[in-house]
Amino acid sequence: MRKTVAILIAFFSAYTMSAQELRCNITVTAQQIQGANQQLFRTMQADIYEFMNNRKWTDHVYSYDEKIRCNIMIRLTEQLSSDEFKGSIQVQLLRPVFGASYESTVLNIKDNDFHCRYVEFQSLEFNETSNRENLTNILAFYAYVILGFDYDTFSPEGGTPYFEKAQAIVNNSQNASQKGWKAFESERNRYWLIENIMNKSYSDFRNCMYSYHRTGLDMMAEKTEEGRANIATSLRNIQNVFRRRPSVYILQVFFDAKADEIVNVFSQSFPDERNRVLAILNEVDPSNGPKYKKISQSEDQ
Repeated sequence: MRKTVAILIAFFSAYTMSAQELRCNITVTAQQIQGANQQLFRTMQADIYEFMNNRKWTDHVYSYDEKIRCNIMIRLTEQLSSDEFKGSIQVQLLRPVFGASYESTVLNIKDNDFHCRYVEFQSLEFNETSNRENLTNILAFYAYVILGFDYDTFSPEGGTPYFEKAQAIVNNSQNASQKGWKAFESERNRYWLIENIMNKSYSDFRNCMYSYHRTGLDMMAEKTEEGRANIATSLRNIQNVFRRRPSVYILQVFFDAKADEIVNVFSQSFPDERNRVLAILNEVDPSNGPKYKKISQSEDQ
Protein backbone atom coordinates (compact mmCIF):
# COMPACT_ATOMS: atom_id res chain seq x y z
CA MET A 1 0.00 0.00 0.00
CA ARG A 2 2.79 2.41 0.92
CA LYS A 3 4.57 1.58 -2.30
CA THR A 4 1.41 2.34 -4.28
CA VAL A 5 0.95 5.67 -2.52
CA ALA A 6 4.60 6.57 -3.17
CA ILE A 7 4.19 5.78 -6.87
CA LEU A 8 1.06 7.91 -7.08
CA ILE A 9 2.76 10.83 -5.31
CA ALA A 10 5.72 10.59 -7.66
CA PHE A 11 3.39 10.46 -10.67
CA PHE A 12 1.36 13.51 -9.69
CA SER A 13 4.49 15.43 -8.68
CA ALA A 14 6.04 14.76 -12.08
CA TYR A 15 2.78 15.75 -13.78
CA THR A 16 2.57 18.99 -11.83
CA MET A 17 6.14 20.01 -12.57
CA SER A 18 5.81 19.25 -16.28
CA ALA A 19 2.45 20.98 -16.63
CA GLN A 20 2.01 23.21 -19.63
CA GLU A 21 2.11 26.98 -19.34
CA LEU A 22 -1.48 28.07 -19.95
CA ARG A 23 -4.63 27.67 -17.93
CA CYS A 24 -6.88 28.92 -20.68
CA ASN A 25 -10.66 28.94 -20.44
CA ILE A 26 -12.26 28.48 -23.87
CA THR A 27 -15.76 29.47 -24.95
CA VAL A 28 -17.17 28.90 -28.44
CA THR A 29 -20.65 30.24 -29.22
CA ALA A 30 -22.64 30.16 -32.47
CA GLN A 31 -26.15 31.31 -31.60
CA GLN A 32 -26.40 33.44 -34.74
CA ILE A 33 -25.87 30.45 -37.02
CA GLN A 34 -29.38 29.13 -37.48
CA GLY A 35 -29.91 25.39 -37.89
CA ALA A 36 -26.27 24.53 -37.25
CA ASN A 37 -25.16 21.38 -35.47
CA GLN A 38 -24.40 22.71 -31.99
CA GLN A 39 -22.54 19.53 -31.08
CA LEU A 40 -19.91 20.47 -33.64
CA PHE A 41 -19.21 23.72 -31.78
CA ARG A 42 -18.96 21.90 -28.47
CA THR A 43 -16.40 19.59 -30.04
CA MET A 44 -14.56 22.60 -31.47
CA GLN A 45 -14.44 24.15 -28.00
CA ALA A 46 -13.00 20.97 -26.50
CA ASP A 47 -10.40 20.66 -29.27
CA ILE A 48 -9.29 24.28 -28.87
CA TYR A 49 -9.08 23.79 -25.11
CA GLU A 50 -6.79 20.81 -25.60
CA PHE A 51 -4.68 22.67 -28.16
CA MET A 52 -4.11 25.70 -25.92
CA ASN A 53 -3.69 23.91 -22.60
CA ASN A 54 -1.94 20.66 -23.44
CA ARG A 55 0.72 21.98 -25.79
CA LYS A 56 4.14 23.08 -24.51
CA TRP A 57 4.71 26.65 -25.68
CA THR A 58 8.04 27.31 -23.91
CA ASP A 59 11.05 25.43 -22.61
CA HIS A 60 10.27 26.47 -19.04
CA VAL A 61 8.86 24.29 -16.28
CA TYR A 62 5.61 25.48 -14.71
CA SER A 63 3.88 24.21 -11.60
CA TYR A 64 0.09 24.18 -11.67
CA ASP A 65 -0.10 27.32 -9.52
CA GLU A 66 2.25 29.15 -11.88
CA LYS A 67 0.14 28.57 -14.96
CA ILE A 68 -0.91 31.70 -16.84
CA ARG A 69 -4.61 32.39 -16.55
CA CYS A 70 -6.30 33.52 -19.75
CA ASN A 71 -9.64 33.42 -21.55
CA ILE A 72 -10.47 32.94 -25.21
CA MET A 73 -14.02 33.62 -26.38
CA ILE A 74 -14.86 32.74 -29.97
CA ARG A 75 -18.17 34.00 -31.33
CA LEU A 76 -19.08 32.46 -34.68
CA THR A 77 -21.55 34.47 -36.75
CA GLU A 78 -21.38 32.89 -40.22
CA GLN A 79 -21.10 29.36 -41.58
CA LEU A 80 -19.78 29.61 -45.12
CA SER A 81 -19.72 25.86 -45.74
CA SER A 82 -19.88 22.64 -43.74
CA ASP A 83 -16.42 23.31 -42.28
CA GLU A 84 -15.78 27.04 -42.79
CA PHE A 85 -16.73 29.73 -40.26
CA LYS A 86 -16.33 33.44 -39.60
CA GLY A 87 -16.74 35.50 -36.46
CA SER A 88 -14.63 37.12 -33.76
CA ILE A 89 -12.16 36.05 -31.09
CA GLN A 90 -11.61 37.86 -27.80
CA VAL A 91 -8.43 37.21 -25.83
CA GLN A 92 -7.91 38.11 -22.18
CA LEU A 93 -4.83 37.69 -19.98
CA LEU A 94 -5.03 37.86 -16.20
CA ARG A 95 -2.04 38.36 -13.93
CA PRO A 96 -1.90 37.83 -10.16
CA VAL A 97 -0.74 40.80 -8.10
CA PHE A 98 1.90 40.13 -5.47
CA GLY A 99 0.57 40.03 -1.92
CA ALA A 100 -3.08 40.35 -2.98
CA SER A 101 -5.98 38.21 -4.13
CA TYR A 102 -6.54 40.65 -6.98
CA GLU A 103 -5.86 39.70 -10.60
CA SER A 104 -4.99 42.44 -13.06
CA THR A 105 -6.26 42.35 -16.65
CA VAL A 106 -3.14 42.71 -18.78
CA LEU A 107 -4.70 42.08 -22.18
CA ASN A 108 -8.26 42.32 -23.49
CA ILE A 109 -8.29 42.20 -27.29
CA LYS A 110 -11.21 41.59 -29.62
CA ASP A 111 -10.21 40.44 -33.10
CA ASN A 112 -13.04 40.60 -35.65
CA ASP A 113 -11.06 38.81 -38.38
CA PHE A 114 -11.64 35.26 -37.13
CA HIS A 115 -12.03 33.00 -40.17
CA CYS A 116 -11.26 29.31 -40.04
CA ARG A 117 -11.94 25.82 -41.24
CA TYR A 118 -12.75 23.17 -38.68
CA VAL A 119 -13.45 19.49 -39.29
CA GLU A 120 -14.96 17.66 -36.34
CA PHE A 121 -12.72 14.93 -34.86
CA GLN A 122 -9.76 16.03 -36.96
CA SER A 123 -6.85 16.91 -34.64
CA LEU A 124 -5.57 20.48 -34.56
CA GLU A 125 -1.99 20.57 -35.77
CA PHE A 126 0.51 23.40 -35.69
CA ASN A 127 4.00 23.62 -37.14
CA GLU A 128 5.91 26.86 -36.68
CA THR A 129 7.51 26.75 -40.12
CA SER A 130 4.95 25.15 -42.41
CA ASN A 131 1.53 25.38 -40.81
CA ARG A 132 -1.23 26.36 -43.23
CA GLU A 133 -4.32 26.12 -41.05
CA ASN A 134 -5.68 29.55 -40.16
CA LEU A 135 -7.38 28.28 -36.99
CA THR A 136 -4.20 27.03 -35.38
CA ASN A 137 -2.23 29.98 -36.76
CA ILE A 138 -4.56 32.35 -34.90
CA LEU A 139 -4.55 30.27 -31.73
CA ALA A 140 -0.76 29.91 -31.69
CA PHE A 141 -0.33 33.62 -32.46
CA TYR A 142 -2.39 34.59 -29.44
CA ALA A 143 -0.75 31.94 -27.25
CA TYR A 144 2.61 33.58 -27.91
CA VAL A 145 1.15 37.08 -27.48
CA ILE A 146 -0.25 36.00 -24.09
CA LEU A 147 3.14 34.62 -23.08
CA GLY A 148 4.92 37.72 -24.33
CA PHE A 149 2.72 40.11 -22.39
CA ASP A 150 2.91 38.00 -19.25
CA TYR A 151 6.71 37.77 -19.33
CA ASP A 152 7.00 41.51 -20.06
CA THR A 153 5.21 42.27 -16.79
CA PHE A 154 7.79 40.33 -14.77
CA SER A 155 11.05 41.41 -16.45
CA PRO A 156 11.97 44.22 -18.85
CA GLU A 157 11.16 43.02 -22.37
CA GLY A 158 11.13 39.46 -21.02
CA GLY A 159 8.50 38.47 -23.56
CA THR A 160 10.68 39.09 -26.61
CA PRO A 161 11.22 35.39 -27.54
CA TYR A 162 7.46 34.83 -27.63
CA PHE A 163 6.66 38.02 -29.49
CA GLU A 164 9.25 36.93 -32.06
CA LYS A 165 7.39 33.65 -32.48
CA ALA A 166 4.11 35.53 -32.92
CA GLN A 167 5.79 37.76 -35.51
CA ALA A 168 7.04 34.68 -37.37
CA ILE A 169 3.47 33.40 -37.63
CA VAL A 170 2.41 36.75 -39.11
CA ASN A 171 5.27 36.60 -41.61
CA ASN A 172 4.37 33.03 -42.58
CA SER A 173 0.73 34.04 -43.08
CA GLN A 174 1.28 36.79 -45.65
CA ASN A 175 -0.10 34.56 -48.41
CA ALA A 176 -3.17 33.56 -46.42
CA SER A 177 -6.50 34.30 -48.07
CA GLN A 178 -8.08 35.15 -44.71
CA LYS A 179 -7.95 38.67 -43.26
CA GLY A 180 -6.04 39.79 -40.20
CA TRP A 181 -2.45 39.13 -41.22
CA LYS A 182 -1.59 41.93 -43.65
CA ALA A 183 -0.63 45.56 -43.12
CA PHE A 184 -2.95 47.06 -45.75
CA GLU A 185 -6.12 45.40 -44.46
CA SER A 186 -6.48 47.46 -41.27
CA GLU A 187 -4.49 49.51 -38.77
CA ARG A 188 -5.83 47.34 -35.93
CA ASN A 189 -5.19 43.71 -36.67
CA ARG A 190 -2.70 40.96 -35.83
CA TYR A 191 -0.08 42.39 -38.17
CA TRP A 192 -0.09 45.79 -36.48
CA LEU A 193 -0.37 44.39 -32.98
CA ILE A 194 2.93 42.55 -33.23
CA GLU A 195 4.54 45.27 -35.38
CA ASN A 196 3.78 47.88 -32.72
CA ILE A 197 5.05 45.66 -29.90
CA MET A 198 8.34 44.91 -31.65
CA ASN A 199 8.85 48.41 -33.06
CA LYS A 200 11.66 50.12 -31.14
CA SER A 201 9.98 53.48 -31.74
CA TYR A 202 7.29 52.36 -29.27
CA SER A 203 9.57 50.65 -26.75
CA ASP A 204 8.14 52.85 -24.01
CA PHE A 205 4.98 50.74 -24.23
CA ARG A 206 6.86 47.67 -23.07
CA ASN A 207 8.71 49.72 -20.46
CA CYS A 208 5.32 50.71 -19.10
CA MET A 209 4.07 47.11 -19.02
CA TYR A 210 6.96 46.17 -16.74
CA SER A 211 6.99 49.19 -14.42
CA TYR A 212 3.19 49.41 -14.18
CA HIS A 213 2.93 45.81 -12.95
CA ARG A 214 6.22 44.88 -11.30
CA THR A 215 7.15 48.14 -9.56
CA GLY A 216 3.60 49.45 -9.36
CA LEU A 217 0.81 46.96 -8.68
CA ASP A 218 3.11 44.37 -7.09
CA MET A 219 4.31 46.96 -4.57
CA MET A 220 0.93 48.33 -3.54
CA ALA A 221 0.08 45.64 -0.99
CA GLU A 222 3.07 46.64 1.16
CA LYS A 223 3.78 50.20 0.02
CA THR A 224 0.58 51.57 -1.45
CA GLU A 225 1.68 55.14 -2.06
CA GLU A 226 5.02 54.17 -3.58
CA GLY A 227 3.43 51.58 -5.86
CA ARG A 228 0.78 54.03 -7.01
CA ALA A 229 3.43 56.68 -7.68
CA ASN A 230 5.32 54.19 -9.84
CA ILE A 231 2.16 53.49 -11.83
CA ALA A 232 1.70 57.23 -12.35
CA THR A 233 5.28 57.45 -13.61
CA SER A 234 4.77 54.48 -15.93
CA LEU A 235 1.88 56.29 -17.63
CA ARG A 236 4.38 58.86 -18.88
CA ASN A 237 5.77 56.08 -21.07
CA ILE A 238 2.33 55.70 -22.64
CA GLN A 239 2.26 59.48 -23.13
CA ASN A 240 5.60 59.24 -24.96
CA VAL A 241 4.14 56.64 -27.33
CA PHE A 242 1.07 58.81 -27.93
CA ARG A 243 3.17 61.85 -28.76
CA ARG A 244 5.18 59.81 -31.21
CA ARG A 245 2.07 58.48 -32.96
CA PRO A 246 -1.38 59.16 -31.48
CA SER A 247 -3.20 56.50 -33.54
CA VAL A 248 -0.87 53.58 -32.80
CA TYR A 249 -2.84 50.39 -32.09
CA ILE A 250 -1.10 49.42 -28.84
CA LEU A 251 -2.52 52.50 -27.12
CA GLN A 252 -6.02 51.10 -27.64
CA VAL A 253 -4.78 47.70 -26.48
CA PHE A 254 -3.42 49.22 -23.28
CA PHE A 255 -6.52 51.19 -22.34
CA ASP A 256 -8.97 48.43 -23.30
CA ALA A 257 -7.29 46.41 -20.55
CA LYS A 258 -6.39 49.13 -18.06
CA ALA A 259 -8.88 52.02 -18.07
CA ASP A 260 -11.10 50.71 -15.27
CA GLU A 261 -8.14 49.61 -13.19
CA ILE A 262 -6.49 53.02 -13.49
CA VAL A 263 -9.68 54.66 -12.20
CA ASN A 264 -9.67 52.34 -9.19
CA VAL A 265 -5.98 52.91 -8.45
CA PHE A 266 -6.09 56.71 -8.54
CA SER A 267 -9.49 57.30 -6.96
CA GLN A 268 -7.68 57.18 -3.60
CA SER A 269 -4.72 59.25 -4.74
CA PHE A 270 -3.40 62.61 -3.51
CA PRO A 271 -4.77 65.69 -5.32
CA ASP A 272 -1.48 66.61 -7.02
CA GLU A 273 -0.86 63.06 -8.21
CA ARG A 274 -4.47 62.68 -9.29
CA ASN A 275 -4.29 65.87 -11.36
CA ARG A 276 -1.04 64.81 -13.04
CA VAL A 277 -2.51 61.43 -13.99
CA LEU A 278 -5.73 63.00 -15.24
CA ALA A 279 -3.77 65.37 -17.47
CA ILE A 280 -2.01 62.40 -19.07
CA LEU A 281 -5.19 60.35 -19.43
CA ASN A 282 -7.22 63.16 -20.96
CA GLU A 283 -4.45 63.73 -23.49
CA VAL A 284 -3.76 60.15 -24.54
CA ASP A 285 -7.17 58.49 -24.07
CA PRO A 286 -9.92 61.11 -24.53
CA SER A 287 -12.50 58.50 -25.55
CA ASN A 288 -12.55 57.27 -21.95
CA GLY A 289 -12.79 60.80 -20.56
CA PRO A 290 -16.20 60.26 -18.89
CA LYS A 291 -14.78 57.22 -17.12
CA TYR A 292 -11.76 59.15 -15.86
CA LYS A 293 -14.01 61.83 -14.38
CA LYS A 294 -14.64 59.36 -11.56
CA ILE A 295 -11.05 59.96 -10.42
CA SER A 296 -11.63 63.69 -9.87
CA GLN A 297 -15.11 63.11 -8.44
CA SER A 298 -13.62 60.93 -5.70
CA GLU A 299 -11.89 64.02 -4.31
CA ASP A 300 -15.23 65.46 -3.30
CA GLN A 301 -16.48 62.33 -1.57
